Amino acid sequence: MRHIKLILQYDGTEYAGWQRQPEVPTIQAVVEESIARITGKKTKVTAAGRTDAGVHAIEQVASFKTGSKHPVDVFLRALNALLPRDVRVLDVSEVDEAFHPRYSAKKKRYIYILDLSPVHSAFLYRYSFHFPYRLNLDSMKEASEYLIGRKDFRAFQASGSGAKTTVREVYRIGIEHTEEICFLGFHLKGRFLRFSVEANAFLRYMVRNIVGTLLEVGKGKLQPSDILEILQNKDRTLAGPTLPSRGLFLEKVYY
Repeated sequence: MRHIKLILQYDGTEYAGWQRQPEVPTIQAVVEESIARITGKKTKVTAAGRTDAGVHAIEQVASFKTGSKHPVDVFLRALNALLPRDVRVLDVSEVDEAFHPRYSAKKKRYIYILDLSPVHSAFLYRYSFHFPYRLNLDSMKEASEYLIGRKDFRAFQASGSGAKTTVREVYRIGIEHTEEICFLGFHLKGRFLRFSVEANAFLRYMVRNIVGTLLEVGKGKLQPSDILEILQNKDRTLAGPTLPSRGLFLEKVYY
């Protein structure tokens, strides 16, 4: 059996997330069905991260095993011919048996885009959350420092999650303000915040809950030091709201 690695890119707007579910479109389902049409056999595809409904990926990593003799360049062309246009395969390679998209990963980086402009751009509504309010960026950056390191992020996971442990190590949280976003070669003017979060692994909704909590700090509803109490109490109700999925991107997986 050969072990094939895929680099995928997708717009998650029309999908119920990565993981296959009955009667709803998912990224895993369309990829597996396309591979089955190429090889003639049902094949399970494993991803580095199970992105949730509406979440996008700039560079998702996945792999599958197959007895097919097709060269990797044939898989690349055939998959892109069969997949929906909002799901693309950027690269196909053959990897060692020991490679696992999730467990071999050293860290991942997610990006969240916030549009602070008075009017939400017609071209960015699928890829950002409109929040046209003033924020104290210095307080938000100060609060983010309390989240750096190896900590229990139980207060920042979705309720009902079944993770074996809620301890994760966050390496970096960046908050960058910009007055334009380049889209299809156009420079869209406005006020935008770009949050980037790097960690060894993530809990469900963790990034969206972290950014939602930092917004509460930016609005003055929480103080930066309140992050310590939220972490210590491990109480989801103390943290901020879960932001919509449309602003979230899996940007990079590091091995």
